[in-house]
Amino acid sequence: MLNSLMLEGVGPAERLDIEFKPRLNFLTGDNGLGKSFVLDIAWWSLTRTWARGVMAAPRLDARQSSIDYCYTGSAGPFAYKSRFDHQSQQWSVKQGRPAVPGVVIYAGVDGSFSVWDPARNYWKAEKEDTASPSRPRSFDFTPDEVWNGLLSSDGKTQLCNGLIHDWVLWQEGGKPAFDDLVKVLDALSPSGVEKLRPGQPMRVGDSVKEQPSLHMPYGQDVPLLHASAGMRRITALAYLLVWTWREHQLAHERYRVPQAREIIFLIDEIECHLHPQWQRRIVPALLNVMNALTGTRDVPVQLLAATHSPLVLTSVEPEFDRERDCIWDFDLIDGEVQAALYPYSRKGDVNAWLSSEVFNLKEPSSVPAEEALEQARAFLREVAATQQPLTTEQKQKLQDIDEKLRASLSDVDAFWIRWSQFREQQVGQACSG
Repeated sequence: MLNSLMLEGVGPAERLDIEFKPRLNFLTGDNGLGKSFVLDIAWWSLTRTWARGVMAAPRLDARQSSIDYCYTGSAGPFAYKSRFDHQSQQWSVKQGRPAVPGVVIYAGVDGSFSVWDPARNYWKAEKEDTASPSRPRSFDFTPDEVWNGLLSSDGKTQLCNGLIHDWVLWQEGGKPAFDDLVKVLDALSPSGVEKLRPGQPMRVGDSVKEQPSLHMPYGQDVPLLHASAGMRRITALAYLLVWTWREHQLAHERYRVPQAREIIFLIDEIECHLHPQWQRRIVPALLNVMNALTGTRDVPVQLLAATHSPLVLTSVEPEFDRERDCIWDFDLIDGEVQAALYPYSRKGDVNAWLSSEVFNLKEPSSVPAEEALEQARAFLREVAATQQPLTTEQKQKLQDIDEKLRASLSDVDAFWIRWSQFREQQVGQACSG
């Protein structure tokens, strides 16, 4: 499990210190403040590879640049401070065998995935004169490669058949992997009623190639390629989970290496493409997905997720544990990016999260409604301070604000009811005067 990151002279912030919890870690804040960057650094710290092949470059104004990280692996805690060497344009790595952090999966917001498997991507010869087998440093999938397969960098070795081929092969062949896929799809479904269930393989257009399908709640099988963006994202994640874990099991037996003891999910914008119903369920589902896949609770899950969704944060309130879970809020303060551990407290609903320091909305409403509410509250304070009948100017102001509120608020909105009573009281006073 990843324990901490300390960045200096690299990324949007001059210095960034983050301590992670062993289960849920949410990264919140406005766009462009470094949440995705932290996920990239977390991936590199755990795997020694750069997701999508893009290395983090030091800040041009930095006198020195370093990445200090610590994680707990199979051999205990592993800590290292990597420094950037400007001559080689590389980050230093600690020589020798690092502790194995477990299986790491990084889901990008663009549909890309990166997978690091200690049984397949890490190898060290027992003897110095023994040639190490050729193994990829990690499995890096573009969105197309998730669906259609991944080749080695030299194009000679098929590393993954891809979702379309494997799904149909597993289903028609009655493979155990298909049973696992069904379980994971069920665990990641948007609700108890709307289940993700495989349909029968089918042809699409003039192609003779069989395509996987989903059996929709309305009774029809729809080719997966024609399913919604949210369904495709979740099915891709489900497939990568099943593929990764089964291949890990095979490599564990083939190479006689220890089986992974944990799995780490890095997910950028976990709510991307998901309906609100799904956003409320995706995090609890991910915590339980390994139970569905393995049938045991012996494989703990650590989640690092960047999110802009108050529904995601609301969904974890019943089980939020300050010892195991945390929220890191990224903010721009006096022109500098800072990340602070958010002092968690249960909000109770989505609106309370929207108006909290995490999302910084003054009102959980439209911009015109927010402006009208600000004007109305200021007007109420003004009238309360004078304790005098309304002037002609104030009457016109009341009418203007009333029209704005009427156009923005619901008839049963608590503030509108209060405002209506105030308005009627003022109109009554004006008539009696």
